[in-house]
Amino acid sequence: MNASDFRNMTNAELAGKLDDAYQELFNLRFQRASGQLSNTARYSEVRKDIARMKTILRERELAEE
Repeated sequence: MNASDFRNMTNAELAGKLDDAYQELFNLRFQRASGQLSNTARYSEVRKDIARMKTILRERELAEE
């Protein structure tokens, strides 16, 4: 997803998506360790999405102060 897609979400939606992304990353990590990961690019995509979501949440937090 793009950062603009994440910016259109509320904080609650973003937090929910972040939890889902962490769960997916956990599963991908196990698949990679056991050699069952077929789409290796998905691992880095999920990591980048997590970074985008955390950045947007932090920007909003700083804007409130």
